[in-house]
Amino acid sequence: MRYDAAFVAAFRVPMSAPIIEVENLRKSYGSVEALRGVSFAVEEGEVFGLLGPNGAGKTTTVEILEGLRRADAGRARVCGLEPGDQRAFKELIGAVLQQTALPEKIRVGEALTLFARFYQRRRDAGDLLRRFGLEEKRDAFFDHISGGQKQRLALAMALVNEPRVVFLDEPTAGLDPQVRREMYDIIGELRREKKTVVLTTHYIEEAERLCDRVAIIDFGKVIALGTPRELRARSAGTTRVHVRLTQAVSDGSMGKLDGVTDCVAAEDNAYVLHTARPTQTIVALVRHLEAARNELQSLEISAPSLEDVFIELTGRRLRE
Repeated sequence: MRYDAAFVAAFRVPMSAPIIEVENLRKSYGSVEALRGVSFAVEEGEVFGLLGPNGAGKTTTVEILEGLRRADAGRARVCGLEPGDQRAFKELIGAVLQQTALPEKIRVGEALTLFARFYQRRRDAGDLLRRFGLEEKRDAFFDHISGGQKQRLALAMALVNEPRVVFLDEPTAGLDPQVRREMYDIIGELRREKKTVVLTTHYIEEAERLCDRVAIIDFGKVIALGTPRELRARSAGTTRVHVRLTQAVSDGSMGKLDGVTDCVAAEDNAYVLHTARPTQTIVALVRHLEAARNELQSLEISAPSLEDVFIELTGRRLRE
């Protein structure tokens, strides 16, 4: 197979520079500012996460990087190229959108073979069907396969051109836990293959499990950037103490215990105490319960999470 000059040149982008560079991206829809100066860089081979609530600007950022939208201002480069319609750019990326729309009566194998023909460089469709556990569904119609199988097909189509960068926009949204774990395994394989993956999610645990680095986005701005460990270290040393009591406490006293910076009530007389001094907090909790003739049913201590960082930075929970 012969490749055109632009395609060959695109695969010779120097490896020393970040594979993705984003500088001060801005995008508005009418009076709504979706992006208000987003900047970050992604290194070759990273799994990079964009974490934030719905409407934070994650999808708009990814769609600009995929060439599906144009920014109002700022600069973006992927593999040394400006995102757009040029053939060389499309040969370098793969993408899984939030929803995969294919004709209902197209067959699984047919869809993958057709998609492969769009590219100069492509993998064998049969190999991809086997890799994603779709070989038995080769002749099944698209509207006859499950949601998880549709997502695996979308991933196969995103990888058919051997891309350098793969964009996954909330790839596990709406999937059941078993299929979600399958997606995690596939993303792990992409990391081992040294693919660069940009992943958007509003699941805290997903970002912590999958990503080498994370940019937390809220209201169209990057409010924190680093590895999950680095971001947790910024959580002012707070620890979470999960407690369950025999009786509910409604007088606000749990939030006034020694060291407690925040108290969140849950169901069934459960509370999450955020504290900078867990030992003093637990001692104060036991004394308080003895005085109130209340009893402790369970207690669990956990280290700071990305959600703690998000709450501290924004004053609100991720899914609000």
